[in-house]
Amino acid sequence: MQGFDPKLFTDFAGRVGHGGSLGITYEDHGEDWVELGLDYSESLIGVLETGVIASGPIISLMDMATSMAIWVRLGRFRHQATLDLRVDYLRPATPGHRIVGRGECYRVTSSVAFVRGVAHDGDAADPVAHVTGTFMFTK
Repeated sequence: MQGFDPKLFTDFAGRVGHGGSLGITYEDHGEDWVELGLDYSESLIGVLETGVIASGPIISLMDMATSMAIWVRLGRFRHQATLDLRVDYLRPATPGHRIVGRGECYRVTSSVAFVRGVAHDGDAADPVAHVTGTFMFTK
């Protein structure tokens, strides 16, 4: 296999990792971006009275999508640490709706990668959150 395969990685992580515990799934990818999905689940609700998914699963979704966007752009897995991931919540996710997270890697240096992304619940023009971040390569 040549390059980094985000679907294969997501399938593996779904069996052993945090993303799998949350139910994060592969959607699509391009040269420098990855889309992942997070199905609505009552176990992810932050406040039962509202039915809104808590912020933690959305942060995890976007951390994974932006991380994988780096590996897609590089064409390989590379060890990295999240230095900064800023999440600007624009509105609550609609209860019962699936969240889609799209992460994009827009710049890579020898030691740092720069990312941005959007999480939405059906309409990318009406996002739930925007993210920007930096990841440091550790090896």
